[in-house]
Amino acid sequence: MTAGGSLFSSLGSGLGTMFAFGRTADGNNSPMAAGEPIEAADENWEKEREALISVGVKALMTLAKVIAGVASGSLAIMSEAANNFADILTSLMTFVALRIAHQPADDVHQYGHAKVEALAALVQTGLLFGFSVFIITEALRRLWEGGSIIEAGVLSFGVLIVSMVIDAIRWQSLRSIAKRTKSQALAAEALNFMADLGASGAALFGLFMTWLGFPRADPLAALAVASIIAYTGFQLGRQTINTLLDAAPEGLADKIRDLVSSVPGVIALGTLRLRPFGSQVLGEMDISVARTLPLEQAAKIKTNVRSALAQHYPDVSLTLSAHPVALGDETILERILLIAAKRHVAIHHVTVQEIDGRISISFDVELTASMTHGMAHEIVSRLENEIAQELGPDTEVESHIEPMMPAELSGRDAPAAKIAEIQAYLSKIALPDQAISEIHNVRVRETSAGLVVNYHCAVDPSLSVAEVHDRVDALDHGIRTDFPEISRVIGHADVLKQASP
Repeated sequence: MTAGGSLFSSLGSGLGTMFAFGRTADGNNSPMAAGEPIEAADENWEKEREALISVGVKALMTLAKVIAGVASGSLAIMSEAANNFADILTSLMTFVALRIAHQPADDVHQYGHAKVEALAALVQTGLLFGFSVFIITEALRRLWEGGSIIEAGVLSFGVLIVSMVIDAIRWQSLRSIAKRTKSQALAAEALNFMADLGASGAALFGLFMTWLGFPRADPLAALAVASIIAYTGFQLGRQTINTLLDAAPEGLADKIRDLVSSVPGVIALGTLRLRPFGSQVLGEMDISVARTLPLEQAAKIKTNVRSALAQHYPDVSLTLSAHPVALGDETILERILLIAAKRHVAIHHVTVQEIDGRISISFDVELTASMTHGMAHEIVSRLENEIAQELGPDTEVESHIEPMMPAELSGRDAPAAKIAEIQAYLSKIALPDQAISEIHNVRVRETSAGLVVNYHCAVDPSLSVAEVHDRVDALDHGIRTDFPEISRVIGHADVLKQASP
């Protein structure tokens, strides 16, 4: 692995491995200090094991290349040895940064310590380019002096060939594991072994050309090795800087916007912020939903958005905020009912009129019967003012205050004689109105507020809702006139079943 390899590794290893530990029980993207799932812990250990194997392999290859370089005098081989030695230092630095990055979030570092990896990578970038400059300087000096005498023996060729074989094996192995575990760290390790493979190949070619009698081939090969190291360092260093600067993955924001805007119920999209965080992408997003929706429906829309993201972009985790907005097709009635619902005020019998180009609104308001009129008037005035602001300053708003029945009344069934008397009276006063018949299921309860009467009746199904309401309402008022002890009457209209021909 090149020194630059550990640069990319330090960017991805700590961050990606931190997420490999899993998410907390509440779904947040914070590292799990303890109690992580067994599968995640095993996967994390597998990644750390592969990193340690890479360190061991590089240590052996460094020793072999130092021996071969000293024996042959090849700058290209010595450059490779220096490169491998730098890999050991940077890999160990990455491993230490990884251990720090696994520490849980605290009050100071509320998103965890993952960016320690990126800071370590930034240091490694400087070391990487320092080695490249040194190699290039020495190579140019030897080219100026006409090259050096190189003893290209079997040891030199053998070390480079074995190194290339090991690099190829490690490259394929790490790439396979990285693909399976979706680990950026191991993907970086695989990339570095591939870069080492190319650098060793360049050194081998230079050594071979020197053996054929071209003394300048070795410093030229060293320049090629330095160029590969520098290019790899540039690519991986750019990724590190992007991580430190929270640069969003290119094109991902547009794809997410297209996906979220297609979810039913999403009216518009607001701010979208993304930032890479190891193998994950974290962010915040604002969506707009219709303000007339109940809270449960708005929450369902957010759930659908998260499900769509999880299906198409499982590595993206967004914090969603739903903002209610007014739709162009909202009716005046919907707007009035929404305002009343937000103020937890019960209104009914809403009448909307247009008089000479002005809107006139009237409605009934139900407030607690024991409330003082002064307090009730203040509540209603605020409601009227808000409706006027919503619909325009020229809107006329008037309300009628009604006492609200207690929400809960304890009571007991009335005597059977009283129930029979009330049922007979209901049937009697319903006779003149042929649209109402079959008074049944009459229940009468005695409460502290008076008698509460519930009954069912049958009505002609061809009647309109307004017509049925007027007839049932007249029936209710009629019985309350002769039975003043009745405080509440609830009449339920069933559909009159037509006789079969």
